[in-house]
Amino acid sequence: MSSVFLRLLAVSAIAYGKIYVDAVCHALGAILSNVQGSIPDCARTYTVQLGDFCDKISAQQNVSTFQLASVNNGIIDAGCDNLVVGEVLCLGLIGHDCTDVHVVVEGDTCESIALESGSSISAILSNNPNVNSECTNIGIGEVTVGFLSTNKPKAQGHILPKVLCVAPTVINSTNTD
Repeated sequence: MSSVFLRLLAVSAIAYGKIYVDAVCHALGAILSNVQGSIPDCARTYTVQLGDFCDKISAQQNVSTFQLASVNNGIIDAGCDNLVVGEVLCLGLIGHDCTDVHVVVEGDTCESIALESGSSISAILSNNPNVNSECTNIGIGEVTVGFLSTNKPKAQGHILPKVLCVAPTVINSTNTD
């Protein structure tokens, strides 16, 4: 309920002025964060900051793109363009929280990622069900050589797998090609 309220308030920025509404959203988000962060069995949380987008959060918080999207299904939309400052996101569920991640860079393949991380292709595919079996749909992430891009990518109707779970053991067990 509080998330819906914050979204409506954020949308009202068009009518009432963005700076005022951003300040109100931030204050209300901080007050309501305990209510919003109540996903059962959540192992860790993150509070959305001004300028955040899903790939940035994934890279900074060591959470795969798939895990961030699936754990927050119903909060984050398909394009990840509805984040609200002050909103609390769950980063992983207890017993299913992959913190061993790899940010995809140009030239990466599942084979090269598995070799570099000490994982296996089958574990990578199992832990990242949004990656197809040929590993041809991984996107280049927002992190390169230790610094983050500040450019928010345009929504593409879905979240590309840019930050992959590379745990050597299977954490997520369903692969959806």
